[in-house]
Amino acid sequence: MFRTLSHAALVAAALTLAAPAMAHTHSHPAKHTAKKKPAPTGPKVSTLKGKFHFTLPVGYVASPMDAGDAQNGTSGAKGTLYQSAKEKRVVMASEGPTPGNVTVSDYDADFLDAAVKNFVKEQSAGLPDFKKTGEKEFTVKGLGVREIDSTATQGGGPTRSTVFLAGSGSSMAIVQVISRADDQKGHEALVKKIVAGK
Repeated sequence: MFRTLSHAALVAAALTLAAPAMAHTHSHPAKHTAKKKPAPTGPKVSTLKGKFHFTLPVGYVASPMDAGDAQNGTSGAKGTLYQSAKEKRVVMASEGPTPGNVTVSDYDADFLDAAVKNFVKEQSAGLPDFKKTGEKEFTVKGLGVREIDSTATQGGGPTRSTVFLAGSGSSMAIVQVISRADDQKGHEALVKKIVAGK
């Protein structure tokens, strides 16, 4: 399951994209506008039957990730890649069976401990300069979520990453936010939005 996080080519493409020249057209509203149009929203991300969900900012484009396979130990996993050319940021959300198809409660400390340990092990093996910089835990309506912050070279340059791990029943979810290393403010703003479930 954890190997679905290694998408170097996708990360490289997203993080090196030049911000496109955004052509803004301004329309003048009629003087007697009856209703105000709702503000546009970005893609809605929902995992574990809606227990862990959030909405990305406007401008993120979604595309399906390759399905998991038995050879890589990711059989049954599926996910979506969201990328923003403007922010040069990617968000990967995947969901699949728990290791060994074990059943876990919405808050299972042993499962979360093992998930963090396996994640760090996989990332350390795949990214030579991977460095875990922090770990937090929070709950969303009883669902335990572990947040792991790290840095590494991905896509040809230094990046900062935040991963969210959670499990419920026989499914686990992984959400990873990858930003350029020099965009701490933008990265932290999106992480805060995800934690708030907004």
